[in-house]
Amino acid sequence: MLVGYARVSTQDQNVHLQKDALIAAGCSKIYEDVASGAKSSRAGLEEALGYLREGDTLVVWKLDRLGRSLKHLIEVVNDIHERKIGFKSLQENIDTTTPGGKLIFHVFGALAEFEREIIRERTNAGLRAARARGRQGGRPKAMDDKKVAMAKALLDKPDHSVQDICEMLGVSRATLYRHIKSSPDKG
Repeated sequence: MLVGYARVSTQDQNVHLQKDALIAAGCSKIYEDVASGAKSSRAGLEEALGYLREGDTLVVWKLDRLGRSLKHLIEVVNDIHERKIGFKSLQENIDTTTPGGKLIFHVFGALAEFEREIIRERTNAGLRAARARGRQGGRPKAMDDKKVAMAKALLDKPDHSVQDICEMLGVSRATLYRHIKSSPDKG
């Protein structure tokens, strides 16, 4: 059975073009969504994926109607492939029920993996370059040595409560105690 899925991004758009193409392709059931492609939760897609059975084929008008990203698209197609369900994209002429269609889809998957590796390499190279210049990544410490010394001095005097000290230093009680506990006494 061919099961169609159509999606438009806004209420101003309509799915008529997609539905007509899916009907012409032989889809007997069509699910649809009006949602941005970036949204992870799409009720129509979830319904379609839940409806599909072994031997069925999910059909979309165009690849970008199914996946939020290339990675998401590949995940969805791999999931349905594991369930022995085919996939067709009408505009790109991809049909994973044929050997040629499987090959094309695997090439897409390899390109997506290649892109992720390049991004990872660039990120790591940037971090190494920043460290070489003396820059450290991560969140700045909430309390430096000066603030820790001030907190200890204020804690020794009964004039201020722990809450008052935390408010003065702009830190939480847990942060105050963690820094006081881990700080060596310099006296």
